[in-house]
Amino acid sequence: MAIIRRRVDPANLPPPSAEELEQLARLDAMTPEQIEQNALDDPDNPPFTDEELERLSIAAPIQRTRRAMALTQVQFSERFHINLARLRDWEQGRYKPDSALLAYLRVIAREPEAVMRALARDAGDVAAE
Repeated sequence: MAIIRRRVDPANLPPPSAEELEQLARLDAMTPEQIEQNALDDPDNPPFTDEELERLSIAAPIQRTRRAMALTQVQFSERFHINLARLRDWEQGRYKPDSALLAYLRVIAREPEAVMRALARDAGDVAAE
């Protein structure tokens, strides 16, 4: 069975169904405390722990940088010489990058072309040896 991916145009969304409108009306009638209590009572969707929130706060900027460049994980790892398995670990919050790596990722986010030029020069230097 083939997987079909479609992008939804946020400016052209289908109208909500009657059931969705009913759910929205119920949510609008609830206080923030009731909403939080319902979330806490949901066994299928427990709230994040502080540790999980910290991991997500690290993973999100890495994913945002890669996606802003419209690169797959494979493309990003190859372009910036980052181990693919490690990149996946960061994006899934299984591993916390050290401060040097976070700095490298910030440079990639701000100046990707400069990083690519520097890496290409280094590859040329290595090939000349």
